[in-house]
Amino acid sequence: MSKNHEFYWRRLHSLLGVIPVGLFLVFHLSLNFTATGGEDTYNNSVGMMDLVPHWLLLIVEWIVIYIPILFHGLYGLYIAFTATPNVKRFGTFRNWMFVLQRFTGVFLVIFIAWHIFQTRIQKALGAEVEFDMMAEIVSNPAMLAFYIVGILSATFHLANGLWSFLVSWGITQSASAQKVATYVTMIFFVLLSIVGIAAILAFV
Repeated sequence: MSKNHEFYWRRLHSLLGVIPVGLFLVFHLSLNFTATGGEDTYNNSVGMMDLVPHWLLLIVEWIVIYIPILFHGLYGLYIAFTATPNVKRFGTFRNWMFVLQRFTGVFLVIFIAWHIFQTRIQKALGAEVEFDMMAEIVSNPAMLAFYIVGILSATFHLANGLWSFLVSWGITQSASAQKVATYVTMIFFVLLSIVGIAAILAFV
């Protein structure tokens, strides 16, 4: 892959990680957070998706969710297995964030594939995606732990990816701006993680 092509592919990878994938994650966790209000509240919130025509929902899902996630995930795997972090040599905070970004990215490929199988594919086979489905899934302690790790991986990957996006797109160029961005994105990580963990525990 030529340097010019790789530059643009990485830019696209970074952009799709924030828009639309990152925005979808925020929406998805916010929707799941309605489970903290009880079974009926969650089922009513999820049920609103059924008001959208099936054909339109499929188009939106593929264009806004599945294709961007597929590209971001596959190209992310390429980056993860070809990148050369310098943790042992430089041991800086940003190098560790680099390693965690790659690690969570690889884990998320597995987690998202399994989550889609347990929900969207099961729905296509006739199952109802509602409170009881998720409650049954996380009734297994190992699966609950798997989902908690998956949620934390996703929120960290988005927050740290947002920091990288701001740098790679030239939005935060100075060291001071990047430092501020670090604090802001880590606060975002904590807040979004609280939403995500509270949501999954509401099904227990």
